[in-house]
Amino acid sequence: MFRVLSFQMCLFCTFFLFPLLHATLAVTARQSDYAPYFYDYGPGATHGNMALFSISEDTPVGTHVYTLNGTDPEEDPVRYGLTFEQGSREYFRVDPKSGNVTLVQELDREKQAEISALVSITDGRNKVAETVRIFVTDANDEQPEFQNLPFAIDVPEDTAPGSSIYKVTAVDKDMGSGGSVSYYLRSSPLTKFTIDGHSGVLRIRANETLDYETTPAHFVTVVAQDGGGKYKGQHQVMSSTATVTITVVDAQDTPPSFVGTPYFGYIYEVSLPGSDIFTVYAKDGDQGNPNSIHYSIMNGSDGVFDINSTSGCISLTTNPSQLKSELYEIRVKAIEEGRGEGPMDYDITTVTVRVVDLNNHPPTFYGETGPQNRFEVTMFEHPPAGEILRGFKITVNDSDQGANAKFKLRLVGPGRVLRVVPQTVLNEAQVTIIVEDTSGIDYEKGSTLTFKLLAIEIDTPERFSATADIIIHLLDTNDNIPAFTSEYYIARIDENSPGGSSLVSVTAIDPDSGPWGEVKYTIYGSGSDLFSIHFSTGMISTQPWATLDAEARSKYNFYVKAEDGEGEYSLAEVFVTVLDLNDHSPEFHESLLEETMVIGAPVRIEAVDEDAESPNNVIEYSIMKADPKNIFDIDCNTGVIKLKPYIKSMEIIHNITKSQECKWSLLVEARDRGSPSFSTTAVLNIDITEAIKARIVSYFMGLSKRPLTVFGMCVSIVFTLILVTICISTIMYCNAVKKSRVHPESNYIKVIRRAK
Repeated sequence: MFRVLSFQMCLFCTFFLFPLLHATLAVTARQSDYAPYFYDYGPGATHGNMALFSISEDTPVGTHVYTLNGTDPEEDPVRYGLTFEQGSREYFRVDPKSGNVTLVQELDREKQAEISALVSITDGRNKVAETVRIFVTDANDEQPEFQNLPFAIDVPEDTAPGSSIYKVTAVDKDMGSGGSVSYYLRSSPLTKFTIDGHSGVLRIRANETLDYETTPAHFVTVVAQDGGGKYKGQHQVMSSTATVTITVVDAQDTPPSFVGTPYFGYIYEVSLPGSDIFTVYAKDGDQGNPNSIHYSIMNGSDGVFDINSTSGCISLTTNPSQLKSELYEIRVKAIEEGRGEGPMDYDITTVTVRVVDLNNHPPTFYGETGPQNRFEVTMFEHPPAGEILRGFKITVNDSDQGANAKFKLRLVGPGRVLRVVPQTVLNEAQVTIIVEDTSGIDYEKGSTLTFKLLAIEIDTPERFSATADIIIHLLDTNDNIPAFTSEYYIARIDENSPGGSSLVSVTAIDPDSGPWGEVKYTIYGSGSDLFSIHFSTGMISTQPWATLDAEARSKYNFYVKAEDGEGEYSLAEVFVTVLDLNDHSPEFHESLLEETMVIGAPVRIEAVDEDAESPNNVIEYSIMKADPKNIFDIDCNTGVIKLKPYIKSMEIIHNITKSQECKWSLLVEARDRGSPSFSTTAVLNIDITEAIKARIVSYFMGLSKRPLTVFGMCVSIVFTLILVTICISTIMYCNAVKKSRVHPESNYIKVIRRAK
């Protein structure tokens, strides 16, 4: 009974009490559920809720910069969130599970130094959110920026050394040392300026002055540099530059100066009082604001010259014939006007005035008897180069003085044959003419040479001149040898031409005069004995008795000599070709020819033409007469005779001939291709046979045609028979000797028996 009650109690607890207890505990748990929370590690910590977190602006995008860290009191898993105000840039992103915060956009402290964000943590039921401020710290990423650009100032050139002339300003947006700015100049050591490194005040260096006349403008490069700082883990110094344009304002501090010195003027004998001689010019050294100049003569004019005080023009005040000196040195003073106080600045120069002669005389050529404009000489051709033509006596003179009497000589004529010396003359000179190119003085080119001798003033405006004719008459010398019109001559002549026939005319020319230019011709050399030449005309002919035969010799070559009256000569070669004529007929070696023809094999006839050249010695063959006509064909070029293609056996031939003897007689013609054409004929007997019979017949026919061969064969047969007889006799003798050696007693007995 007790066991039954226990079992019932267990069932009651299982199905009723335990579920009721579990539900009660669950209700109790829900009534005590706590929200998750962040850990707070304090300022600068990299774990927690990002409160008071700071990050450098040069942190690279993608860097893990923070880890949100919190917990749930019931130890439920938590998730993290990170949001920004609507419209603001989202610089960070958080992983919901790990809480790792990553930078996703570049930071710029100068644009946004503080970032507001809403961080949250949730356990799925409760969510806690907090607003945090993230501070962006500075990195040295900004360079100084100049203010009030461009920098351009005007500075008077008399500004005292060390004076302040300008102040530059540059601003750097960075903080700390990276935002501090210092200044210095980037220029050569010779700069006239300096700058205060802290204030940016630009000054003229001590002991330096500005000069408008030397340098009217200066360009100074100013560098603004920050104090440096960290950027991406490294120390960085940044700078920027600007150019200050300094325009120097001219001041009245430079005296006037003359331009274009030294000065020279001239007075000519035709000058009139009041004539302008020379104009001096001076300008104020202060070019930015120049003053006018006043001119005056200090001394040296001797009362005959005056100057215009405004223009500086010096003029003549008297007649040139009254001048007592040929050279005047006038001292002129230029004074700067317009300065109200202090002494006047000035400059002094010297003007040299020369009294010169009037150029009123041209150069003149003189001979032995006075002024002359034609000079002639007679001389042999081809004088040596450098030789002086002493036949000329020429003098040239200009009666003016100084530069008016200076002129140059020039020889105008064919090529650079002659040269004149001297080429430049002052007042007077003896003229010398020298040979420069001896080949140009050639009688054959011209018996007279004409040149123009010119004298032309050099430095005068009038450029007066004079001319004289230089005429050279040349005498001939034997300076040329006969020259053939060709190096070789080619002649052609028909064979069998009559003696004395003309071949070719040769020509040699000697340009010399008289006997030196007369040419005589002769020939010599192998083969020249058949030819002759006319000694004066150069016509080459065959000897009267000579007959040329192309078959004997068709080519001749020999030399022809052309000789002048003094023995000077030249040679040319003559080539003679004897042209073949058709003067021989073709010839067979016999007028009656006999041939044996095997069926299927041709026979060949041949004729010879003794002419030397084609087509005279080219032969064509033909069958003039044959009975019957349709048995044979002949090759017109080779003389090969064949049976007609249809004749292939002796039976066909027997059917044609009706006879057992197969022999034909043909009349064959051989004709050459010359003009006129010649021919000859021969009778050809052809015996037609079959192959075996033909060999035997042809063999013996061949022997009959070769008696020496037959005789040789007979001798060979006899000699062979003798050798065979000797060999047999020798063998028989050897056998007999052998037998006598084997049975000697038998022979002996036989002899004895016969004796009985």
